[in-house]
Amino acid sequence: MRLLLTVVFAVWLIAECGAACVCRCVDGEMQPLCDSSIDLPPICPITVCAIAPSSIKPIQPLGNLPLGTSQCSQRQVLNPTSRQYEWRSVCN
Repeated sequence: MRLLLTVVFAVWLIAECGAACVCRCVDGEMQPLCDSSIDLPPICPITVCAIAPSSIKPIQPLGNLPLGTSQCSQRQVLNPTSRQYEWRSVCN
């Protein structure tokens, strides 16, 4: 019974440790992007990112800022699936 509880607890712990922060190319530079302001950002590896294409910045949507952030801005973030830059709202 103890073994079963230990295994269940370990699986639950691993499931709860989902990556809340990831390293992505933002405007041509590798930066950590986190889901929450209380997450510890990882140390990103030194990587050569593709140069972000020049384009017109979209209009900043109005609304409330996420908790723990002071400002948000539209930035170009490299999508690892499509290997193309997409406009995303990045908060500090």
